[in-house]
Amino acid sequence: MTHAGPAATEQPATEGHATGAVGRRTASAADRVRARDVVAAYVGLTKPRVIELLLLTTVPMMFFAARGVPALGLVVATVVGGTFSAGSASVFNCVYDRDIDEQMRRTRRRALPRHIVGPRSALVFGAVLGVLSVVVLLVWVNPLSAALAVGAEAFYVFGYTMVLKRRTTQNIVWGGLAGCFPALIGWTAVTGSLAWTPVVLFLVVFFWTPPHTWALALRYREDYAQVDVPMLPAVAPARTVTRQILAYSYVMVATSLVLWPVAGTGVLYPVAAGVLGAVFLVQAHALARRATRTDELSVLAPMRLFHSSNLYLSLLFVAVALDPLFS
Repeated sequence: MTHAGPAATEQPATEGHATGAVGRRTASAADRVRARDVVAAYVGLTKPRVIELLLLTTVPMMFFAARGVPALGLVVATVVGGTFSAGSASVFNCVYDRDIDEQMRRTRRRALPRHIVGPRSALVFGAVLGVLSVVVLLVWVNPLSAALAVGAEAFYVFGYTMVLKRRTTQNIVWGGLAGCFPALIGWTAVTGSLAWTPVVLFLVVFFWTPPHTWALALRYREDYAQVDVPMLPAVAPARTVTRQILAYSYVMVATSLVLWPVAGTGVLYPVAAGVLGAVFLVQAHALARRATRTDELSVLAPMRLFHSSNLYLSLLFVAVALDPLFS
């Protein structure tokens, strides 16, 4: 009996201590999860996949402009500055479009519709990225590249997001101009000046954008219609959309081949551009044929062309980067 009392009183204390420790560990783990969620939300606002595509046009242009391997420090500065600039533009786009993003399947999981990040915090984040972009490009690259980055961001935010997107079926045609600037920025980062060579590739990206975006918009056309965004696939039948996709695809492939005489490339680039262009046109024609039979999404399978367009642009610019090394 003399030992029963102390043992009985010690056990609850031990259990309480253990329970408290477990509670603290659980709370700590929850805090870490929340912190990761918030960080991931801020990163998501910058649209990393879009940035990847933009950088895929910037860096190869630097190789092509240098006719070999450019200075590593210059590449890093250009990539960092370009990433901040594109990320800033995407953040501002997310803030402005948060009302329609809440209603669209493709975008309702973004940070602002889920209220993980508030609009004011997102605006501050976008502004900080924009300022950092200008500083990096001005100090470690050159003023022309910095000016082009500012121009691209301003056009994307004010021209596309605030003016064109909700007003015209040609929104992405002209709004896509902003995504063409990385080709110019990559060239000017190395040379400090503009030339016809980067302009040709600027136009390739310009003509690539409608087939790429309209293929994706075909997949989500009901979303665009629901929020009254007049993306062409939301207001026109698939047959009409695919005819325009075909037209832009042919012009894109023809423009890509113009680089050969304009820049005096080696054999690698025109061969790659020809083969990649032929494959892309086959895919575009296949989509157009399916559209003549039906508007049914499962039969149209527009995402095939969307994924093919990503691969096309990636490999084309890889050829741009490698051509000087094998010439």
